[in-house]
Amino acid sequence: MEYRPFGRTGWQVAEMGYGMWGMGGWTESDDAESMASLQRSVELGCNFFDTAYAYGEGHSEKLLGQLVKQNPGHKLYIATKIPPKNRKWPSRREYPLADVFPADYIRQQVEMSLKNLGTETMDLMQFHVWEDSWAKDEAWQRACEDLTREGKVQAWGISVNRWEPDNCLETLRTKRIAAVQVIYNIFDQAPEDHLFPLCDGLDVAIIARVPFDEGTLTGTLTKDSRWPEGDWRNTYFVPENLNASVDRAEALRPLIPPGMTMAELALRFILANPTVSTIIPGMRKLKHVEANIAASDGQIMPDALRLALRQHRWDRKPTKWSQ
Repeated sequence: MEYRPFGRTGWQVAEMGYGMWGMGGWTESDDAESMASLQRSVELGCNFFDTAYAYGEGHSEKLLGQLVKQNPGHKLYIATKIPPKNRKWPSRREYPLADVFPADYIRQQVEMSLKNLGTETMDLMQFHVWEDSWAKDEAWQRACEDLTREGKVQAWGISVNRWEPDNCLETLRTKRIAAVQVIYNIFDQAPEDHLFPLCDGLDVAIIARVPFDEGTLTGTLTKDSRWPEGDWRNTYFVPENLNASVDRAEALRPLIPPGMTMAELALRFILANPTVSTIIPGMRKLKHVEANIAASDGQIMPDALRLALRQHRWDRKPTKWSQ
């Protein structure tokens, strides 16, 4: 495992982190399998784990708390998220901060997450949605300052809405935020335009989420793919999205080097960008943990291949189904 600086925090985190959304209640998720996969990641050097209260109403946080207790000799960085009070994903321009992250609610959720985790402090607390119009509102800033001073939160972050990487730039300029979680992959390269340069200048950590475009960049989806009833992917991969996504994934196949999977190609594309602090692929199975972490071997993608992949940029705008 290779490690990278996490912005200005002073932390050295695994460049291949662990996304825990799938452990919060996705269909076919299994706690025993999840814990075995998490433990294996620690054995392979992973030390950054991203969860959220919304992942099973605290269930994923509790699993992470168990992992931390099982590994007292390892420093495992805990990153979780405050859900919007109105439970609306993504946020909308017209939502006032008082309806989404009022100060008393921020404190309440921090306390709830700490209880689920079974710890007295967390390394990174993130706002699970964001609007840049809230940047200068002192209510959230004071709440963050108080909780940090009390030692309950070490650093604060933002999870940026899907396909809106610029919807946090003014907030970052307040210098109150230490990390940004953003969708970044072979298709979604827009964060490179404005967000990454600003984060470089302010020494803000970048957490790259959705490295496989919700599964498209594993190369395993087809236009007939379906999921069990209740699985959120059925509402995300509507025909309009599924068909276009599969076509774009198929267009990548000629670029995959011999002996490499499309998933590995997707991870190595992200790792080639030094601005990224860590990637958080969702992993529920041992084979996925071992395959994904194997990509963190210090081998940099050739410039020619990265340039070819850059031609597959896909600029999209939020829709009713993009969540």
